[in-house]
Amino acid sequence: MDSLLEKIGEWIRQGLIDAIMGSFTGMFDSINQQVGDVAVQVGTTPGAWNPGVFAMIRSLSETVIIPIAGMILTFILCYELIQMIIDKNNMHDFDTWIFFKWIFKTFCATYILTHTFDIVMGIFDVAQHVVNGSAGLISGSLDMNNAIALDTLQAQLEAMDVWALIGLWMQTSIVSLCITAMSICIFLIIYGRMIEIYLTVSIAPIPLSTMANREWGTMGQNYLKALFALGFQGFLIMVCVAIYAVLIQGIATADSVHMAIWGCAGYTALLCFTLFKTGSMAKSLFGSH
Repeated sequence: MDSLLEKIGEWIRQGLIDAIMGSFTGMFDSINQQVGDVAVQVGTTPGAWNPGVFAMIRSLSETVIIPIAGMILTFILCYELIQMIIDKNNMHDFDTWIFFKWIFKTFCATYILTHTFDIVMGIFDVAQHVVNGSAGLISGSLDMNNAIALDTLQAQLEAMDVWALIGLWMQTSIVSLCITAMSICIFLIIYGRMIEIYLTVSIAPIPLSTMANREWGTMGQNYLKALFALGFQGFLIMVCVAIYAVLIQGIATADSVHMAIWGCAGYTALLCFTLFKTGSMAKSLFGSH
């Protein structure tokens, strides 16, 4: 009878160990995939990220937004010409050189408007170069399954009794749900940033058409700051991932299974928090509002 109970207990114990190890090897798959894709996603320009969406955005901008921007530019240039003429003592002190100044300003403003997408993509090309250059910061592995040293944890689980394994299994179930939620958050941050870039790029001609006027030009300046903030947000995201890659390597030296579980969950939560902060931090650094 005792032998039968021992066999049942050992069967339950082995089943719990297998369930916990399966949870360990599986619950981080989604987060590993999302974090591993971060470097690829943020290092891709809007045109290469999804060519179909980019082509649609460009078509909408050129057929719908540019005509509106052209009307705004026409109004601004007329306003500029009037201001140049009346500023000279109500035309009593009139100089013909102001017309050359106005023609030059018109040429520059028209060139900017007709090459809007080249200018915008140039900004993101610069940002992509910085992001790709920072990829070398990630010196550690992003795979949690390697970081938590599964072989060592297997030996620790073998030394536990049934009740300790039940408690640990409940903990891994809770952490698994949290990890899944955090992997979704990372997905939303990375893809949400790219959607925000597409939305911002789609209206590029309107703010850039105001650059010819000193008063209205602040709109265009703020827009360019916003573009630089979106571009260099990718660099901040890469720094966050690099820090995360270094931190999770310390989990391998954890003294217990519990520290490994909650350490992984804690570092992943910290990564999500810092990724959420990268957008506001980039805007603050570039003075965008």
